[in-house]
Amino acid sequence: MSRILDIFTKDALDAARANNTYRSMRLMETPESSCVKIRMPNGALQEQILLASNSYLDLANVDELKQAMAQAVLEWGTGSGGARLTTGNKSPHQELEEFIAKFKGEESAITFNTGYMANVGTISALCGKNDFVFSDELNHASIIDGIRLSRAKCFIYKHNDMADLERVIKEAAGLGAVSAFRGLIVTDAVFSMDGDLANLPELLRIAKENDCLLMIDEAHATGVLGKTGRGLAEHYGCAHADVTIGTLSKAVAAEGGFVAGKQQLIDFLRNKARSFIFTTAMAPAVAAAACNNLRYIDTHPERVQNLRDNVKFFCEALQHEGVKVEQSPSVIVPIVIGDEARALEISAALQDAGILIPAIRYPTVAKGQARLRASLMATHTHEQLQTAATVIAQAVKECV
Repeated sequence: MSRILDIFTKDALDAARANNTYRSMRLMETPESSCVKIRMPNGALQEQILLASNSYLDLANVDELKQAMAQAVLEWGTGSGGARLTTGNKSPHQELEEFIAKFKGEESAITFNTGYMANVGTISALCGKNDFVFSDELNHASIIDGIRLSRAKCFIYKHNDMADLERVIKEAAGLGAVSAFRGLIVTDAVFSMDGDLANLPELLRIAKENDCLLMIDEAHATGVLGKTGRGLAEHYGCAHADVTIGTLSKAVAAEGGFVAGKQQLIDFLRNKARSFIFTTAMAPAVAAAACNNLRYIDTHPERVQNLRDNVKFFCEALQHEGVKVEQSPSVIVPIVIGDEARALEISAALQDAGILIPAIRYPTVAKGQARLRASLMATHTHEQLQTAATVIAQAVKECV
């Protein structure tokens, strides 16, 4: 390692350790489920109630879905062999996109290798340096990076503040000729650190009144929100956004991202989204698994209802134990601690007690807003959730 690189990286790591933002990985030695076993610092293998997973419906451990993916590997092999526009496009990719469109109630869909690539590729394809993007201040990093890559003029509006959104749109409209104005409103559907929801009906109204496109990232909404898990529009009972982004790696329990919308939008992205064009396609077996898992969600709405019931029970249990939380409209329950060091201490105490909830710190959240980010699964039992609530309350009181 060169001396310059050695100094640069050491200084950055030392600073992270000093301000309690240094990150390391824990080793999980069992599949993702409501209970897992992790390798502790002392080398012991300890069982934990997992309250930190994005696999909200716990589909990764459904036997019939595992068998279906195994069969897909035997049929299609382990890789795709090329980009979608050269040799990588296989039947499972097409079947997956057709089912996503059906599931989301849209004309068409296109898949990407990750949700991050879907956001980056879509925003940078739709917007250029002469365009305007209006972005919620708490949007995911992939949205922020897509805006930066597009070189569009970005206006940040206060979190979920529709009046402030209208203010920045008016500000942008005054910067150029009306005939040349093109704007994109972009927001998460479920905000991953707070668990609150975007106001889709109001966003649709504002977009229509100001002739803007509306893009919604449903990474934490697909398979979760709405009676059958179809997302934010089903939750509110309203129209869809112009552009719906999603991921297949959370509630769907596979890999990849997608965009759903009008056929012409999808044709445009297939020709213009660089993160789709210039990358090898996801393995056909992965596409087949994602499609099978989505079909399972479609035919098992009770799984979504079990998840909602668990969220309600857990929030009420925490409140009964004296922990300050609100009833979550999603499946993300933030327990705000504030101080980064204290959040780490509480998380470590919980892990010792068999409850796995990582501390979320800056830069993922603002400084002084460190938290335990609990996220639930459909297969947690009420007994597990009550145990967790009791242990969390005790840890919060003891770690001062």
